[in-house]
Amino acid sequence: MGRGKIEIKRIENSSNRQVTYSKRKNGILKKAKEISVLCDAQVSLILFGASGKMHEYISPSTTLIDVLDRYQRASGKTLWDAKHENLSNEIDRIKKENDSMQIELRHLKGEDITSLNYKELMNLEEALENGLTGQDFGG
Repeated sequence: MGRGKIEIKRIENSSNRQVTYSKRKNGILKKAKEISVLCDAQVSLILFGASGKMHEYISPSTTLIDVLDRYQRASGKTLWDAKHENLSNEIDRIKKENDSMQIELRHLKGEDITSLNYKELMNLEEALENGLTGQDFGG
């Protein structure tokens, strides 16, 4: 025997409203996980209760940023303004620069140098000699 239909309207009793929120929150989070697993769907679900507490589910195969980027492209809605895009690009640039400097530092320590070609080895030797004589050198 199925349940009777309920009228979808705000529950006036705050205690009943909180119990219903908790049960339905758990139900929708469970459904999000199920559809993600069963259908290989990328799911991102964010809930904010009346108290402001956040609950979320994000498929293991994705990130919230990836889902929001896909949403932005598919819907045509702008989620990030130009300032945020510029900051994101600057962070990416700095990360690449940091990676490059980490590689250069390993080379200066004599690590991972087998992949270097002759010119790179000569530049490395020159940088090391300059370092030993106290001269400033660029990378």
